[in-house]
Amino acid sequence: MVTWEDKYAIGVESIDEQHKELFEIANRIYDLLKNDLITDKYDSIIEIIEELKNYTIYHFEAEEEYMKNIGYKKLLSQKVAHNDFLEKMESIDLDQIDNGHNEYLLGILDFVCEWLVEHIIKEDRLIVGSN
Repeated sequence: MVTWEDKYAIGVESIDEQHKELFEIANRIYDLLKNDLITDKYDSIIEIIEELKNYTIYHFEAEEEYMKNIGYKKLLSQKVAHNDFLEKMESIDLDQIDNGHNEYLLGILDFVCEWLVEHIIKEDRLIVGSN
């Protein structure tokens, strides 16, 4: 799917490490999906999706706390973007995954990876540049 590159770094080590972890989790879903040696992937995929959701919540909380601590003026718009992402993650239809709709899962993964890259490059980089 998408691999971490230094160009995604915003310069805050803890946030960059969390971003790397989000990429890793999303890529594990993709790798599992593409693994033809495993026939029943549903439970494993659901487990990793839950891990992605939980880690995303943790990351957003940490990132928002950092923004609050530095007095970042666009904290509210970041929170809105974070909430929109979490709502999309909560709307995942597990039945679509269970019924073998790989295209549906690939669509979710594309959304996650594109959102992460776009959000990091267009929004998160502004956090550091604001001070």
